[in-house]
Amino acid sequence: MDGRRCVAAASPWLCGTGSGLQANSPASYPEPVTVKRLVARDLSFDGIRAEFALPAEFGADAQRDAAQAVDRHHAERVDRTDLGLVTIDPPGSRDLDQALHLERTANGYVVHYAIADVSAQIEPGSALDAEARRRGETIYLPDGSVPLHPLVFSEGSASLLPNEIRPAALWRIETDNDANPVSWSVERALVKSVRQLTYGEAQDAADAGNPHPAIAVLPEFGRKRRDLGLARGAIELNLPEQEVVRGSAGDWELAIEARTETDGWNAQISLLTGICAARIMLDGGIGMLRTLPPADGDVRRWMRRTAEALGVPWMKDTPIGAQLAALDPGATTTLAMMTQATTLLRGASYLVFDGARPDDQAAQHAGIAAPYAHATAPLRRLGDRFVTEICLALSAGNAVPQWAREGLADVRSSLLSSNTLANKVEQACVDLAEATILAPQKGQTFDSAVLRGAEKKRAAEVFVTDPPILARCEGDPPEGRRAKLALREADPDTRSVLFGFPADGS
Repeated sequence: MDGRRCVAAASPWLCGTGSGLQANSPASYPEPVTVKRLVARDLSFDGIRAEFALPAEFGADAQRDAAQAVDRHHAERVDRTDLGLVTIDPPGSRDLDQALHLERTANGYVVHYAIADVSAQIEPGSALDAEARRRGETIYLPDGSVPLHPLVFSEGSASLLPNEIRPAALWRIETDNDANPVSWSVERALVKSVRQLTYGEAQDAADAGNPHPAIAVLPEFGRKRRDLGLARGAIELNLPEQEVVRGSAGDWELAIEARTETDGWNAQISLLTGICAARIMLDGGIGMLRTLPPADGDVRRWMRRTAEALGVPWMKDTPIGAQLAALDPGATTTLAMMTQATTLLRGASYLVFDGARPDDQAAQHAGIAAPYAHATAPLRRLGDRFVTEICLALSAGNAVPQWAREGLADVRSSLLSSNTLANKVEQACVDLAEATILAPQKGQTFDSAVLRGAEKKRAAEVFVTDPPILARCEGDPPEGRRAKLALREADPDTRSVLFGFPADGS
């Protein structure tokens, strides 16, 4: 997920309602689809903005810096406007961080990945720099974002908009035929995107056998990168997005949007770049990694226990990621297993190092099964600006600028705080929409898939299929099965929703 929309991981797969299923019976579900339901005409997120003290406007000095931003490294750039790059983003996006050109060669593939060169356009120590360090990242709400940078910069002069020549940090990654990287570098360049695609447009073109030439081999390359990740032990949860969006008539809607294959293929390019960035920084002895500790034994045992309870084959010596990838995406048991697997990916942080290479275990991102760095979204995430600057210097054999070296610790602190805040805001928006849509339906019965049963003081987790909502449930509904539930609480003021089992209250 690129974080451009107000979303929350509602469930690993979107489930259809099904018409011929009996309550409490095992169930299969059709292919993921988009489901939308009216929430309200007057839904307001102003209270959430106030509750979390989200900043409204940028100061005059930061606005001036953004409007007057210039490329301090223009003289040293190579001209690569010949590449014919394309961007792939959600509909309506204007803060375009990345542009891609991918080609097959006699020995493998060459990836050219242009990243907006934000650090070249923000003066260290300026008001714009200070404001971005305070904000940490762009925070998205359904009625508008709280951006990391003023829009004149992030959606204007610094964005890789189509048919505009822009300064970029241009990655060149060569791989073998299996998509293993064999060489990588990054340099300052001038680039031009020739087309802005949405995920849907890119997917439709691929399905029709008429992809844009810049990404014609993206499907095969993305699949190979995914297979390499699974072989390493990476864990991929194909979670659809739960969104609160404004409909064409101005009504608010709650939607579950299944990911396209293009989402995954495109994500593999960013992951590959982040892996290469980590290697550059580890070899150079300075940088900031995105880290995730391995799941502890209790979590792994719980995964095996859940599989046994659901009748899902579970092999002790097979990596968890490979086992999850092999599950039937249409089965309720897979829904329960994928949801449980989110516990494997807790504890993400950032590791700053300078002067000594961290040990291999500390440098690992367990979900990716490799050292990894956030490096591809500098318009929307503060740390990527610093990581990119470090990689540019090390790749060129130059000293890392002092501002980038000295700022790492503070940047890490800012990112940890903003990550927490963004997650809370995102969830609050979805919770408000859910409670609002359900408030008039208190006491009614809903069909659901039970993702996790109740345990000790923890309520069960259920996925209600219509409207698409992940919620808590009192009682002891049967894990991994369908169940009829009663809506017992839906309060927009507290943003809380609670179901009960059995539906008749007996």
